[in-house]
Amino acid sequence: MMQFMPEKFVAAPLPYLLSKAALHDLTAAELAKVEAIFAETLAPFREPFPDLIDHLQHYKGKRLRPMLVLLSGLACGKLTPAHYTLAAVVEMIHTATLVHDDVLDEAETRRHVSTINSRWGNQQSILLGDVLFSSAFRLCATVDAHACLKIGETTNRVCAGELLQVRSARNWELTEADYFQIILGKTGTLTECCTHLGAYYAGSSPEIVKQLALFGRNLGLAFQIADDLLDLEGDSEVVGKTLGTDLLQGKLTLPLIRFLNEAPPRERSALRALLSHPSGHQELIARLRKSHALESSKKTCQKLVEEAQESLEKLRPSQAKDALTTLAYWSGKRDR
Repeated sequence: MMQFMPEKFVAAPLPYLLSKAALHDLTAAELAKVEAIFAETLAPFREPFPDLIDHLQHYKGKRLRPMLVLLSGLACGKLTPAHYTLAAVVEMIHTATLVHDDVLDEAETRRHVSTINSRWGNQQSILLGDVLFSSAFRLCATVDAHACLKIGETTNRVCAGELLQVRSARNWELTEADYFQIILGKTGTLTECCTHLGAYYAGSSPEIVKQLALFGRNLGLAFQIADDLLDLEGDSEVVGKTLGTDLLQGKLTLPLIRFLNEAPPRERSALRALLSHPSGHQELIARLRKSHALESSKKTCQKLVEEAQESLEKLRPSQAKDALTTLAYWSGKRDR
């Protein structure tokens, strides 16, 4: 369940971090309720499309987003039926984006198995993603108007972030500000929504809801930077998905942007030529690893983690608060 936690992780390295076992014990029963809602919502599609619905089980990963809804609720008060429903909603939305992302990236594997698009083609993948989106919206409508508005705003921003990234492909002049606008939309917005919902439906004050939303936003940004680093220096056997897709799709990520910026002006055209041709990607990555760009990006990721953790300072001490702190810590240090 907690796949982003190293298997050898036993004792927490800092007093306020929970162990893998403690995180599991704290969330397992609650996540099981969310899984049941997820499965029940998709039940009408199981009979006509059993192979597609069954294959979604392989897209189960960290369940980070439903965990953020649940743990934010627990850290701010207590869980209500709305928490479980909305945890399922955000996981459906996240899964839909994964299915669509694999089409955009022409990815062949995810979670160590074939992607839906590689087995059933792009048409069925896109339509399955649409099924997940529409099911999420229908489920969200059983809560209240605030939930519908928040989920609607969030999916708008997620789609806009993805669209902006596609339209920015092969723009070798992309700035850091552009990059952060993209990842805020495609990743930070949804994690921000999760912690907002968790705090809001626990009856928290507007100030606490705002702080929890900020926590989710910064955690999501750190998570995406860590993901971008994995795409450049990760191990596909460990990560469990196709790597190197950012370069192939012409997407500039933070390490690449900083690498280009730190290069002498006369060398940038040569580096951009390597970016433009897949045959030059290995040489580009080799040069990148000798630069300061990777380490600089890791420091930015760590700074975002620390800022996320600072947003929790006004919460009362609790195991749920420690769990949120732990999730932020490992989101910046993930290896898969």
